[in-house]
Amino acid sequence: MPGNCIRGTDRESAHRLEEKVTTLRRTHRCTEFGPELIGQDLVLTGWVNSRRDHGGVIFIDLRDRTGVTQVVFHPDTSAAIFASAERLRSEWVIAVKGKLSLRPAESANANLKTGTLELIASDLEILNQAKTPPFEINNEAGRVDESLRLQYRYLDLRRPQLQQNLATRSKIVSRLRHLLEEDGFFELETPILTKSTPEGARDYVVPSRVHPGSFFALPQSPQIFKQLFMVAGFDRYYQVARCFRDEDLRADRQPEFTQLDVEMSFVDQETIITMMERVMVTVIQEQLGITLPNPLPRITHAESMRRFGSDRPDMRFGLELVDVSALMQESGFEAFANVARGGGEVKAIRIPGQATMARNELDKTREKVVRWGAKGLAWFQYMPGGEVKSPITKFLTAAEMQTFATQTGAVEGDLVFVVADKPKVVADVLGRLRLDFGHRLNLIPENTWDLRWVVDFPMFEWDEEGKRWSANHHPFTAPHPDDIGLLTENPGQARALAYDLILNGTELGGGSIRIHQRQLQEQIFALLGLSSEEAQDKFGFLLSAFDYGAPPHGGLAFGLDRLIMLLVGAESLRDVIAFPKTQSATCLMTNAPDEIAPRQLKELHIRTVVD
Repeated sequence: MPGNCIRGTDRESAHRLEEKVTTLRRTHRCTEFGPELIGQDLVLTGWVNSRRDHGGVIFIDLRDRTGVTQVVFHPDTSAAIFASAERLRSEWVIAVKGKLSLRPAESANANLKTGTLELIASDLEILNQAKTPPFEINNEAGRVDESLRLQYRYLDLRRPQLQQNLATRSKIVSRLRHLLEEDGFFELETPILTKSTPEGARDYVVPSRVHPGSFFALPQSPQIFKQLFMVAGFDRYYQVARCFRDEDLRADRQPEFTQLDVEMSFVDQETIITMMERVMVTVIQEQLGITLPNPLPRITHAESMRRFGSDRPDMRFGLELVDVSALMQESGFEAFANVARGGGEVKAIRIPGQATMARNELDKTREKVVRWGAKGLAWFQYMPGGEVKSPITKFLTAAEMQTFATQTGAVEGDLVFVVADKPKVVADVLGRLRLDFGHRLNLIPENTWDLRWVVDFPMFEWDEEGKRWSANHHPFTAPHPDDIGLLTENPGQARALAYDLILNGTELGGGSIRIHQRQLQEQIFALLGLSSEEAQDKFGFLLSAFDYGAPPHGGLAFGLDRLIMLLVGAESLRDVIAFPKTQSATCLMTNAPDEIAPRQLKELHIRTVVD
């Protein structure tokens, strides 16, 4: 590689060095050796992490994916080699040969894996030079604007922390594959270009060139295809699947993501939970070095919503919700009484030791919950000395105040917030307020891992805007056998054979027993407002498959990106995905999405309209 490869010997000129072909071949990575190799010649390759010139001796920290090793260039080794070493700059790519030596005790670096060793260079090749990077390659990502790091993601990925995250990801995925294959699962692939069968979020669509006016969709999940694998007789399937959803983004979401997708036949809910629990517990315990309960604890969806206002309960701390609807229904505070009498809920949450919170902080909290959807917020301050301050005490009798304190557990020094609204709004607002104060008051213990199942999800949710039922999980989920009759009598009370696995208040994944009979599947489609014609158009191939002996089956999917994020302690999914999108679903490195040429639009029979 003329001009990019420099090698030196005592008999060659610097000009000849510039034109020498690469001859050094790596023998070890930068930290994959120990004191047992002292005195031996090694060849290391990598990037110049830093260069220091100390009194005529040049020190290079050489970095590869395993870490850093110090390389020492002495001027008496070779004039040409030393001259080349003087030219080295950060991020240049080099190969270096030398003898492994023990560092002088006073210069040992306890922060490096190889901090007691160094390579005394005898040969050097400069494989490529580099511009000065737009930011320093180190672990302190917070000092660099994220948009700049994403623009130069290939440089950002050189940071040791990101390399460690992706290495951990690779090991965990490999371990998951091994555990599933031990249980007789086949890894099978499903299509990326498929039919649009909406599962709750918007599809990414792909125009067909050869079928004008028709479109493929990128899969939101392999759901239907993995069910078809069960019909086909592959009774244990898994896939590390790429999925795509065109939805609003946040820190724990990406438009394209990876999930571990699993399906199996001739099983019930208990079998699936037991099998998948073994897999996930094994991986988590191995990664974190902890011991988890066996079996994992479970909580029903109804209890989770009642106590924590969420179907993803973080149970590492308290601040549980308390239902005071019955008390307020008979109170003189009409705003609360009317909600309770009208089928809504009045719930409270006690914040210990916060009675003296300033009025401006209380007002900020009220503004926050209003943004979250509440109509308002009431509070009770149990002040030192016994006084109770509240905007609504004048509407409550002394007996009602005493009952309220007893029910909420409020004592002197406590602050109690109260929200009255529809049950779903109350749960969402107080659930979020609970987490907000849990973080704000440092109530969540560090290095504590709560892994549990949430079971008995409702089969349906009522869509106020559409005035119809929607599937709580997805339309292929089987109802609880005890609740089959409710499908016609009271669908809102029917439970599903669905289950989620929750880690520290974050959903790792979930699944269900599937419907495997055509008649029941058509009944569910009808309940969801799909006409028989719509059901046939969107899902006819699945319904047809059920006519040919579909076995009972079920499964689940785990979000791999989210799992890795939690296990490595990252703050965002972007820290465990090699080339992530921004929160606006763009790639700053490639400038995608981007316009395409008019010729391409014409070939695809597309005309764009931009407001």
